[in-house]
Amino acid sequence: MNFIVKIILSAIAVLITAWLLPGVSVEGNSFFTALMIAVALAFLNAVLKPILVFLTIPITILTLGFFYLVINAGIILLAEHLVNGFHVSGFFTALLFSFVLSITASILDALAGIKNE
Repeated sequence: MNFIVKIILSAIAVLITAWLLPGVSVEGNSFFTALMIAVALAFLNAVLKPILVFLTIPITILTLGFFYLVINAGIILLAEHLVNGFHVSGFFTALLFSFVLSITASILDALAGIKNE
């Protein structure tokens, strides 16, 4: 049940973040599209991100962890290609989207009383 609530809160965070940032759009501000984005991001973060982090350990160490931000932006850009109706104008917009989405989702989780585990 906690997972479903977290996905719904993530969808709300996607809508808020898309509203805040120019260059990011959710077609028609549709909650269903935002829900699909949240599910895609959850799946990519659970499956693909650990593999990418493991494969890029040397470059992540050399860049003092900054390459991890590139992986986050790449995950967002991949989600853009997977979900129709979600558009990000470029790499740096995806990077900013990941920051703002993380902050927004954390605030919503705190308001809902959900602890990150």
